[in-house]
Amino acid sequence: MFRVPLLVALSLVIAFGGGILFTLFALDATSGFGAIKLGTWQAFPEMHTVDADPYAKSHRARAGRLLYGTAEGLTFTASDDDAGARLTAGCSYRISGQTPPARLWTLFIAGNDGEPLGGSPGRPTALNSWIVLRNPDSSFAITVSPDAQAGNWLSLPVSGNFRLVWTLLDSPAAGNSGLIDLSMPKLEKIRCGHV
Repeated sequence: MFRVPLLVALSLVIAFGGGILFTLFALDATSGFGAIKLGTWQAFPEMHTVDADPYAKSHRARAGRLLYGTAEGLTFTASDDDAGARLTAGCSYRISGQTPPARLWTLFIAGNDGEPLGGSPGRPTALNSWIVLRNPDSSFAITVSPDAQAGNWLSLPVSGNFRLVWTLLDSPAAGNSGLIDLSMPKLEKIRCGHV
């Protein structure tokens, strides 16, 4: 007698519960569609525009992220090095080369959620284009390591995975026409451990 209503109730719980869980998973798993990938660096040029897909809009609203206008800014993230290995705090990395043209760029170390990681007091976890030391040809090399390094250095946390977030502000690369022939710096692993 209660078999049919019980099966209907169970089916509704599975359908609605599964739908809600899948939606929450989709919002956490992606920033949207339409990614561009330059080496290990990944960006979503339409994420901050009216043409953004519904997942990108929901992801942005849920995280409370600042909106950039078209051609105002473009954010690249890297979770892996150029060899495809996951970035981990137990290793040291070198970022070298040049960035696309921009009035200002910022680079910081973030957790898996994209939020900046707070480091030890007095240790740098962020750099920008105004303070980076450059070579005569305007290229640069930044060491990302748990151990202090001479020159441009970003301090890593004690353990865990991390990602690098590079934001280009007021850059022609943020507009649709600027996406042609872009190149981002290389991200290579130097060593692992305190050697």
